[in-house]
Amino acid sequence: MPAAVALVAAEAPPAAARPAPVDGIAIRDASKVFSVNREKFEALRAVDLTVKKGTLTALIGPSGCGKSTLLRMIAGLEQADTGTVEVDGLAPAVIRSSGRLGIAFQDPALLPWRSVTDNIALPLQVLGEPVKAAAGRIAHLIDLVGLKGFETAVPGQLSGGMRQRVSIARALVTEPMFLLLDEPFGALDQILRRSMNLELQRILAATGATTLLVTHGIDEAVFLADKVCVMQKGPGRITAEIAIDLPRPRAPELFTAPHFHQLSDVVAEALHGGH
Repeated sequence: MPAAVALVAAEAPPAAARPAPVDGIAIRDASKVFSVNREKFEALRAVDLTVKKGTLTALIGPSGCGKSTLLRMIAGLEQADTGTVEVDGLAPAVIRSSGRLGIAFQDPALLPWRSVTDNIALPLQVLGEPVKAAAGRIAHLIDLVGLKGFETAVPGQLSGGMRQRVSIARALVTEPMFLLLDEPFGALDQILRRSMNLELQRILAATGATTLLVTHGIDEAVFLADKVCVMQKGPGRITAEIAIDLPRPRAPELFTAPHFHQLSDVVAEALHGGH
């Protein structure tokens, strides 16, 4: 294995004084238990994860390992039962309520009666910000995600990939410092998914948002990420972190490069052999 490929088992930090706030996303010893039919279900146990400012971290693992639960905790939509979850040293809800955290899910969840422009503007209205003052920003995002000319189209007039572009633009409209993406391309076919990977790389390079991407795709994780974190279930935990040392920007030809396949194999081994 090349020295540049870093594969390290995730270890919990020793009990000591509380670490200094991380300039990014920091999860320390976080656990989560749900009640299902009066039975306790341990979704996450002692999860440690750091996403450095300005980087993209991909979170990959089997269904039911707690990836989406972890993302919802970072978004402040779920609370950890133990441990801490911080974004820029603050509680996630504080960051989200200020508009500094954007979220896009696998289901774009666009309002069917609203145009592309009005769907993108929705977070601004929720935050009570004037939409007219952001007209230039919205127009720039529409251009950035490749939807210029579709400003007045409603979701029913758009393809699946175009609806995902609207969803990503909507997540970016508050100019967030942090972006959470939960399987945003999971429902798309392989060809369109590759195209959206290239688009997402371009968009993130233009915005500089610190990003955590949940995905089931090994190729997608390796192509987009600076670091891939592998999760296993029973209960959900991070079992490996793989540094991705590929140069940026990343071109489509990278998918056939030997080192890309080496890194993909390392991730696959950690994913399928880490039980």
